[in-house]
Amino acid sequence: MLITAQDCLENHDVIETYGIVMGNTVRARHVGSDFVAGLRNLIGGEARGYTELLTDSRNEALQRLVTSAEDLGANAVVTLRFTTSHIVGGMTEILAYGTAVKVKKA
Repeated sequence: MLITAQDCLENHDVIETYGIVMGNTVRARHVGSDFVAGLRNLIGGEARGYTELLTDSRNEALQRLVTSAEDLGANAVVTLRFTTSHIVGGMTEILAYGTAVKVKKA
């Protein structure tokens, strides 16, 4: 699967457009991560627990987007974007979205 944040893929022609595809995940923070993040807030530095949580969440959302695109018959996704939203009490949604297309080498 070819994926780009651009509107098109260099050296490829779009031969079919399937439409918007999405993949999302909702994750909750771990109490231990909250404690360590609170300390980091006081002394500074990276909150590694949150970094790992968000990295894993983005990867999962992206994989779900790829699965959705493949289910439509696409071999590429253009205009990939990510968005994050706070749901409630420490839960965060990561959403990946883009346009599923079929491309061929130009």
